[in-house]
Amino acid sequence: MESVGNILMYFVIVISIIVFSVLTVTTRKMLRSATYLLFVLFATALLYFQLDYQFLGTVQIAVYAGGIVVLFVFSILLTHKPGKDAAALDVHRRWLGLSAALLGVAACGYALFSYCAFCGKELTGDGSITIERLGHFLLSTDKYGYLLPFEAISVLLLACIIGGVVIARRR
Repeated sequence: MESVGNILMYFVIVISIIVFSVLTVTTRKMLRSATYLLFVLFATALLYFQLDYQFLGTVQIAVYAGGIVVLFVFSILLTHKPGKDAAALDVHRRWLGLSAALLGVAACGYALFSYCAFCGKELTGDGSITIERLGHFLLSTDKYGYLLPFEAISVLLLACIIGGVVIARRR
C-alpha cells in the first residue's frame, strides 16, 4: 500500500507543478507570477524529498525558493507598481510564444533521448547513479562536465543584480 501512496503523492506533486507553472506564465500580475513560481519551487523540493534526496530538497528551498524568488520580488517592486497589470499580448505574439515553447519542448525531448550521458552506463559503468557521482559529473571539467556553464550563470545572475541596483538608483 505504501507504493500506491507514493505514486499518488507523486501525481499530486506533478499536477501541482504543472498547474502552478502554467499560472506563472499566464497571469498578468507580476507579484502573483512570482508567488506561483514560489509554489512551483516548493513542489519541486517536495519531489526531491519524496525521492529521498533531502540535501537537494533543502537546497531547492534555501537557494531557489528563498533566495531567487526574493530577488524576483525585489526587482518587481523596484521596477513596477505592485498592483499594475501587464499589457495584454496580441494574437501574433501569442502564436510566436507558443511556437517558441513547442520548439523548446522538441529540442529538450531530442536532447533527452539522444544524449546518452545520463543513461547510466556511461556515467557509472554499472548502471547505478548516485548523487555523489552525478554531482561529480555535473560540476567537473571532464568530458560531460558543466562547471563552465555553472560559473557563467553565476556571473549572469551577478550582472542582473548589479543592473537592478543601477536601475533602482536612477529613480
